[in-house]
Amino acid sequence: MLAACTGAGQNSHESLIASAGPDQLGPQAGRVDVIEAVDGLIVGHRAMAAGEYEIALRAYHRAAGSQGATVDVLSAIGSANLRLGRLQQAEQDLRRALELDETFVPAHNNLGVVLAEQGKWGEASLHFRNAFAFDSGRSAEIRDNLRLAIENSQQTGYGEEEALQLLLMRRGSGRYLLLSTPL
Repeated sequence: MLAACTGAGQNSHESLIASAGPDQLGPQAGRVDVIEAVDGLIVGHRAMAAGEYEIALRAYHRAAGSQGATVDVLSAIGSANLRLGRLQQAEQDLRRALELDETFVPAHNNLGVVLAEQGKWGEASLHFRNAFAFDSGRSAEIRDNLRLAIENSQQTGYGEEEALQLLLMRRGSGRYLLLSTPL
Protein backbone atom coordinates (compact mmCIF):
# COMPACT_ATOMS: atom_id res chain seq x y z
CA MET A 1 0.00 0.00 0.00
CA LEU A 2 1.42 3.36 -0.99
CA ALA A 3 1.28 6.23 1.46
CA ALA A 4 -0.07 9.60 0.37
CA CYS A 5 0.88 12.86 2.07
CA THR A 6 -1.69 15.31 3.34
CA GLY A 7 0.69 18.09 4.24
CA ALA A 8 -1.38 18.94 7.31
CA GLY A 9 0.71 20.94 9.74
CA GLN A 10 -0.75 22.63 12.80
CA ASN A 11 0.12 25.84 14.54
CA SER A 12 -1.30 26.95 17.88
CA HIS A 13 -4.25 28.77 16.25
CA GLU A 14 -5.19 25.62 14.31
CA SER A 15 -4.90 23.49 17.46
CA LEU A 16 -7.17 25.89 19.29
CA ILE A 17 -9.82 25.62 16.58
CA ALA A 18 -9.52 21.83 16.55
CA SER A 19 -9.87 21.49 20.31
CA ALA A 20 -12.61 24.08 20.76
CA GLY A 21 -16.06 22.66 21.16
CA PRO A 22 -19.37 24.38 20.40
CA ASP A 23 -19.49 25.98 23.87
CA GLN A 24 -16.07 27.56 23.44
CA LEU A 25 -16.75 28.89 19.94
CA GLY A 26 -19.98 30.54 20.96
CA PRO A 27 -23.62 30.14 19.98
CA GLN A 28 -22.82 30.26 16.25
CA ALA A 29 -20.70 27.09 16.33
CA GLY A 30 -21.76 24.42 13.90
CA ARG A 31 -23.32 26.87 11.46
CA VAL A 32 -21.98 27.13 7.93
CA ASP A 33 -20.86 30.75 8.34
CA VAL A 34 -18.55 29.80 11.21
CA ILE A 35 -17.06 26.92 9.24
CA GLU A 36 -16.45 29.21 6.25
CA ALA A 37 -14.62 31.68 8.51
CA VAL A 38 -12.04 28.98 9.26
CA ASP A 39 -9.32 28.42 6.65
CA GLY A 40 -10.53 25.89 4.07
CA LEU A 41 -7.16 24.14 4.10
CA ILE A 42 -7.40 23.56 7.85
CA VAL A 43 -10.93 22.22 7.57
CA GLY A 44 -9.93 20.08 4.59
CA HIS A 45 -6.91 18.61 6.35
CA ARG A 46 -9.03 17.69 9.36
CA ALA A 47 -11.69 16.13 7.14
CA MET A 48 -9.01 14.11 5.29
CA ALA A 49 -7.64 12.87 8.63
CA ALA A 50 -11.18 11.80 9.57
CA GLY A 51 -11.68 9.98 6.25
CA GLU A 52 -14.29 12.48 5.03
CA TYR A 53 -12.84 13.02 1.57
CA GLU A 54 -15.88 14.67 -0.07
CA ILE A 55 -16.06 17.21 2.77
CA ALA A 56 -12.31 17.78 2.44
CA LEU A 57 -12.62 18.35 -1.30
CA ARG A 58 -15.37 20.94 -0.76
CA ALA A 59 -13.25 22.68 1.88
CA TYR A 60 -10.23 22.72 -0.44
CA HIS A 61 -12.34 24.20 -3.24
CA ARG A 62 -13.51 26.85 -0.78
CA ALA A 63 -9.85 27.56 0.03
CA ALA A 64 -9.13 27.90 -3.70
CA GLY A 65 -11.91 30.49 -3.92
CA SER A 66 -10.51 32.55 -1.07
CA GLN A 67 -6.74 31.99 -1.46
CA GLY A 68 -6.43 31.21 -5.15
CA ALA A 69 -5.01 28.13 -6.79
CA THR A 70 -1.82 27.92 -4.74
CA VAL A 71 0.48 24.91 -4.72
CA ASP A 72 -0.90 23.92 -1.29
CA VAL A 73 -4.50 24.14 -2.45
CA LEU A 74 -3.95 22.29 -5.74
CA SER A 75 -1.97 19.56 -4.01
CA ALA A 76 -4.69 19.19 -1.37
CA ILE A 77 -7.42 18.99 -4.03
CA GLY A 78 -5.38 16.36 -5.87
CA SER A 79 -4.92 14.39 -2.66
CA ALA A 80 -8.66 14.42 -1.95
CA ASN A 81 -9.41 13.30 -5.51
CA LEU A 82 -6.84 10.51 -5.10
CA ARG A 83 -8.60 9.30 -1.94
CA LEU A 84 -11.92 9.41 -3.79
CA GLY A 85 -10.48 7.23 -6.56
CA ARG A 86 -10.65 9.99 -9.17
CA LEU A 87 -7.19 9.23 -10.51
CA GLN A 88 -7.31 11.26 -13.73
CA GLN A 89 -8.51 14.37 -11.91
CA ALA A 90 -5.98 13.85 -9.12
CA GLU A 91 -3.17 13.51 -11.66
CA GLN A 92 -4.21 16.74 -13.37
CA ASP A 93 -4.43 18.66 -10.07
CA LEU A 94 -1.07 17.40 -8.83
CA ARG A 95 0.67 18.19 -12.12
CA ARG A 96 -0.73 21.75 -11.91
CA ALA A 97 0.63 22.03 -8.37
CA LEU A 98 4.07 20.96 -9.57
CA GLU A 99 3.94 23.57 -12.33
CA LEU A 100 3.72 26.17 -9.55
CA ASP A 101 6.44 24.63 -7.37
CA GLU A 102 8.47 21.74 -8.73
CA THR A 103 10.00 21.11 -5.29
CA PHE A 104 6.73 20.54 -3.41
CA VAL A 105 7.21 17.17 -1.71
CA PRO A 106 3.54 16.18 -1.06
CA ALA A 107 2.62 16.82 -4.71
CA HIS A 108 5.51 14.67 -5.98
CA ASN A 109 4.70 11.86 -3.57
CA ASN A 110 0.97 11.91 -4.26
CA LEU A 111 1.47 12.12 -8.02
CA GLY A 112 3.71 9.08 -7.66
CA VAL A 113 0.89 7.29 -5.84
CA VAL A 114 -1.60 8.22 -8.59
CA LEU A 115 0.76 6.98 -11.31
CA ALA A 116 1.49 3.77 -9.41
CA GLU A 117 -2.25 3.14 -9.05
CA GLN A 118 -2.44 3.38 -12.84
CA GLY A 119 0.47 0.94 -13.27
CA LYS A 120 2.84 3.65 -14.53
CA TRP A 121 5.68 2.52 -12.25
CA GLY A 122 8.52 4.16 -14.17
CA GLU A 123 7.09 7.67 -13.94
CA ALA A 124 5.88 7.00 -10.39
CA SER A 125 9.45 6.11 -9.46
CA LEU A 126 10.68 9.43 -10.87
CA HIS A 127 8.23 11.41 -8.72
CA PHE A 128 9.06 9.36 -5.62
CA ARG A 129 12.77 10.02 -6.26
CA ASN A 130 12.06 13.75 -6.49
CA ALA A 131 9.98 13.68 -3.30
CA PHE A 132 12.71 11.71 -1.53
CA ALA A 133 15.41 14.14 -2.69
CA PHE A 134 13.47 17.32 -1.86
CA ASP A 135 12.56 15.83 1.54
CA SER A 136 16.22 14.91 2.16
CA GLY A 137 15.17 11.32 2.86
CA ARG A 138 13.41 12.16 6.13
CA SER A 139 10.08 10.46 5.36
CA ALA A 140 9.90 6.70 5.82
CA GLU A 141 6.67 6.61 3.81
CA ILE A 142 8.29 8.26 0.79
CA ARG A 143 11.30 5.93 1.09
CA ASP A 144 8.94 2.91 1.13
CA ASN A 145 7.00 4.26 -1.86
CA LEU A 146 10.26 4.76 -3.78
CA ARG A 147 11.46 1.24 -2.97
CA LEU A 148 8.17 -0.28 -4.10
CA ALA A 149 8.14 1.77 -7.32
CA ILE A 150 11.71 0.75 -8.16
CA GLU A 151 10.90 -2.91 -7.56
CA ASN A 152 7.80 -2.73 -9.76
CA SER A 153 9.43 -0.70 -12.54
CA GLN A 154 12.23 -3.28 -12.83
CA GLN A 155 9.85 -6.16 -13.44
CA THR A 156 9.94 -7.42 -17.03
CA GLY A 157 6.28 -8.31 -17.25
CA TYR A 158 7.15 -12.00 -17.54
CA GLY A 159 6.97 -14.45 -14.69
CA GLU A 160 10.15 -16.35 -13.81
CA GLU A 161 9.01 -19.44 -15.72
CA GLU A 162 8.08 -17.42 -18.80
CA ALA A 163 11.33 -15.44 -18.77
CA LEU A 164 13.38 -18.64 -18.70
CA GLN A 165 11.43 -20.15 -21.57
CA LEU A 166 12.20 -17.42 -24.10
CA LEU A 167 15.06 -17.75 -26.57
CA LEU A 168 16.40 -15.34 -29.15
CA MET A 169 17.17 -16.88 -32.55
CA ARG A 170 19.11 -15.09 -35.27
CA ARG A 171 17.45 -15.09 -38.71
CA GLY A 172 19.60 -13.69 -41.46
CA SER A 173 21.48 -10.40 -41.30
CA GLY A 174 20.48 -8.46 -38.21
CA ARG A 175 17.03 -10.06 -37.82
CA TYR A 176 16.06 -11.96 -34.72
CA LEU A 177 13.10 -14.13 -33.87
CA LEU A 178 11.86 -14.56 -30.33
CA LEU A 179 10.94 -18.20 -29.67
CA SER A 180 9.54 -19.89 -26.64
CA THR A 181 10.80 -23.28 -25.59
CA PRO A 182 8.50 -26.12 -24.53
CA LEU A 183 8.18 -26.82 -20.81
